[in-house]
Amino acid sequence: MTTPPLFPGFDGLMTLSRREGVDIRPTLLRVLTDLYVQANAHSGEEERQFVELTSRLIDQVDDATRAAVRARLAIYPGTPAEVSRKLGLKPLTPDRRVPLAYDLPASPSAAAPVKALSEAQLRMASNLSMQPKDAAEINDMFFRASAGERALILHDLPETPLRASARIPPARAARAIETLEMAAFAADVENFTLELGETLILPSRVAAQVVNDPGGEPLACAAKALNMPSAVFQRVLLFLNPEFGSSVNYVYRVSRLYDKLSERSALIMLAAWRGSTMAVTRAKYQPGLYDDEHHRARSAPAQTRPAAQSPGAGAVPRTHSQGSGS
Repeated sequence: MTTPPLFPGFDGLMTLSRREGVDIRPTLLRVLTDLYVQANAHSGEEERQFVELTSRLIDQVDDATRAAVRARLAIYPGTPAEVSRKLGLKPLTPDRRVPLAYDLPASPSAAAPVKALSEAQLRMASNLSMQPKDAAEINDMFFRASAGERALILHDLPETPLRASARIPPARAARAIETLEMAAFAADVENFTLELGETLILPSRVAAQVVNDPGGEPLACAAKALNMPSAVFQRVLLFLNPEFGSSVNYVYRVSRLYDKLSERSALIMLAAWRGSTMAVTRAKYQPGLYDDEHHRARSAPAQTRPAAQSPGAGAVPRTHSQGSGS
């Protein structure tokens, strides 16, 4: 039996981080560190995974990210020794609870002045589209994650240079919010899902997955993408699904998440949902179309030209009955 990865989808997201112009490695390292320090203890396999993944990123991120990760792990008693050495941290001792960093030599580029990015460069850096495959990987990672992991992902998404979906027009969003609230009061999940999917331009399958997810985080993203007022969202949580709404802890947890959730995080998740649909569609139909064309080319019968006939070969022989009557 294999141990599930500490951070599902990490390897898939690394393909996105290696694409030219898109660098989300700092965010991945921060999220991975946050997930690790949440637990008081880890198994040997979890520690091995953490060491392997962080070692691939520590040398590839900027100084600010490396300093933030060093600060988080400096006060965590379970930091692996190999990671501590890589970050220049001394191991914890009973007489010194907080370790100090070794005197690390300054990098050659540290003394060079950093040229500030222009407004156009910043705008371009924040508008990098996700490829369908990357969107599908982010979508799968999010839906497989636990509640705590989802909260961390949504917290760190605004720092990524991924393009968010465009805002829903205010007039359309206002009409949708009114319809969604009425459907929630009636516990009409079917019409709620239909309206949400049409407004956010999502297929019915994805809209149903968002609405019926037991964690509530996808629904919070969808509502935030509509700029739904917090009070309305709380009423939706209470009435839409009686099974979920009867849990005080559920309503309180998801409501707090919604209040802290940024609009940009919600719109990036909306872009991932839409992009993942394109990836599924391509995977479903493109090979079939290729095979059909290939099959047609191979199975089409060869057309042969009729053999040349000698003069008079096609004439009908005349009989006595066809004559002039003699």
